[in-house]
Amino acid sequence: MENIKVISLGGSIIAPDKVDTEFLKEFHSEITAYLNRNPKRKLIFVTGGGGPARAYQTAYREISSAADTDLQDWIGIMATRLNGQLVKGIFGELCKNEVVTDPSAPGSFDGRIMVAAGWKPGWSTDFDAVVLAERFGADTVINLSNISKVYSADPKLDPDAVPLDKMSWDELKELVGDKWVPGKNVPFDPVATKKAAELNLTVITAAGKDIKNMSKLLENEEFEGTVIGPR
Repeated sequence: MENIKVISLGGSIIAPDKVDTEFLKEFHSEITAYLNRNPKRKLIFVTGGGGPARAYQTAYREISSAADTDLQDWIGIMATRLNGQLVKGIFGELCKNEVVTDPSAPGSFDGRIMVAAGWKPGWSTDFDAVVLAERFGADTVINLSNISKVYSADPKLDPDAVPLDKMSWDELKELVGDKWVPGKNVPFDPVATKKAAELNLTVITAAGKDIKNMSKLLENEEFEGTVIGPR
């Protein structure tokens, strides 16, 4: 099996409000260096929707008298695909395939990087990343977002919440619940959590904009983040 890592690349770090070009430049440089250190390495990026998704979903809810949940999801999905096309373009010839919008569909992985985006309503791109991990035999999903660790509770609501180095799937299920809501802000979406637990995957959550820490994570060195998985 080829050395494939799956990275759920949060929209909150690609485009928190507008596109973060400085981050993307640093990300491109580090990822290119990582791939150059070993010609057998491949990466799968699954892009989230970020600020554009939230802005358009909010506008829809404000204007529509009866906002449809599936349509809210489709709005978010289109934002993930826009970010996906951007990331694909940045990596040029390293990414030879079109942006994947159905992670379950058969297809080749011809370059060094594959970029995927939102699939269909009912979950976030976290779930798509889990499906791709299963399809390509990866045992770990790296979840890069705007948080460095998962907390025991929402720190905005619970002053006693503490950052965690490790969590079991049962603990994460208790934290995120079992229902997906479009635009819901959780460390890993409930549908993806259930699927990852069934597959016995490991998910690592870390701060995506900490490029040095991301490099350590990719190289299996000591890093800062939360490891979620079987105990």
